[in-house]
Amino acid sequence: MPGTPLPRDERRRRSETAILDAARELFAGNGFERTTIRAVGARAGVDPALVMQHFGNKESLFAAATRWPGEHQRILGATSDNLAAAAIDDLLAHFEEGADSEAAVALMRSCLTHPSALAAMRDDVMCERRDAVAAAIDGDDVELRAGLFAACMIGLGMARYLIKMEPVASATREDLHRLMGPVLQALVDPAGE
Repeated sequence: MPGTPLPRDERRRRSETAILDAARELFAGNGFERTTIRAVGARAGVDPALVMQHFGNKESLFAAATRWPGEHQRILGATSDNLAAAAIDDLLAHFEEGADSEAAVALMRSCLTHPSALAAMRDDVMCERRDAVAAAIDGDDVELRAGLFAACMIGLGMARYLIKMEPVASATREDLHRLMGPVLQALVDPAGE
């Protein structure tokens, strides 16, 4: 029936989606420092107070905007047997197959130039993946090995998508799995059992 108001939950979901889309676009184009809550609200077509109501502050908005979509989060449910492959697949899919791949590169760049963006990426975005790795592995030094696993993935992402270091930037998926997989697996299972 035309003119029937949407339920409150649906209005909230639509507002949040519009805000996150606007935030991704603005963070990607302007960087963290030059993106304002007011600009995000204007781009999303909502009052800036609504942006604050949904996300609290710019750092939390940045963390939510940089969170990978569900289809790029296989690592969160991976076991020790497929952790390395899931991490590589997630990284490649997020940066190469997603509609937001350019935004992903720009958002990664923002975390290198602004302390608040760095804190959001480290504490809100990457910690979820590091914690998933730690939960999937056993043995000594679980937290350190999980942190090194995450560091390897950050390094691969930076080398391939920001620095565009050859031959890493042009390596095939198969070569990345073939050569990086065992490196990551050594952190998952250092005894090689």
